[in-house]
Amino acid sequence: MGTSADRTAGRGGAWTPLKHATASYVRGLAAGSPGTRTYAERVLARHVPVLGGASGATSGARAGRTGIQRLGALLAGVGQTNLGDALTSLGLADLVGRERFDVLDELITFVAGDGNDLDAQAARDAACDVLDQIFGDADTWAELTDTAGTVVSRDGLVMLLESFLARYVYNRVPVIAERLNRMTDPQMVQRADDEMRQIIAVMVSVRIPSDPFAVDWAGSEGQQIADDAVRLTYEALQGLDGDAQ
Repeated sequence: MGTSADRTAGRGGAWTPLKHATASYVRGLAAGSPGTRTYAERVLARHVPVLGGASGATSGARAGRTGIQRLGALLAGVGQTNLGDALTSLGLADLVGRERFDVLDELITFVAGDGNDLDAQAARDAACDVLDQIFGDADTWAELTDTAGTVVSRDGLVMLLESFLARYVYNRVPVIAERLNRMTDPQMVQRADDEMRQIIAVMVSVRIPSDPFAVDWAGSEGQQIADDAVRLTYEALQGLDGDAQ
C-alpha cells in the first residue's frame, strides 16, 4: 500500500482505531465479504488523524501542494502553446528536443522535488504515474510533443491534476498495512489496492475558479487552488467515518 508518510506504525492515540480498522478490513478480505468497501473507507478515514487531522495532513503535504502548482503550470503551458514553449517558460529549455527518459526524469523532479523525504517521494511516484498518462508510449521528442498536445485540454488539465492528487494521497497512507502486507493472496492484495485507490479518487476534487489555462499557477491563485484541493480531500476522507475526529 502506498509509499506512506510513516513506514513504521506508531502506538496509541490515533493509531489504535486505525489499526483496528485495518484488522477488520483484512479479515473481511480474507472472508470474501462483499462489504469490504465500508471497511476500506474506515481505514482511509482513520489514517487522517494519524497525519494530524485534515489541517495537519494538509500543512504536511508540502510536496503535494507544490506539485499541483507546478504540474498545473506545465499543463497550462502545453495547452496554451506546445511542449517546447511550455518547458522554455518554466526554465527547462535544455529539455527541448530530447527523448523520453531525459524529459520525464527532469519533469518528475520539477514537479515533485528530488525525493529526499517520504513526502517528496510520495509526490514523485504520483508525478511519474501522471506523466506516463500524459505521454503514453511516446519516445522521441516529436512523439512527446504530439502526444502531450493531444492529451492536454481544459478538461484534461483538471483530470490530470486530480489524478496526481489522488495518487499522492494514496502514497501517504501510513503502512500499518504491515497487516495488509501479510496477505499472501496476490489477488487479495490487488483488490485492496484497487479499492483504496478508487475511494480516494472519488474524494478528490480540484476546483478551478476560472479558465485553467489562465490561472497564475506559480502565484497566490495557484497556491490557493492547491491548498484547497488537498484540504478538501482530507476533510472528505476523514468524513467517511463519523468516529474519526
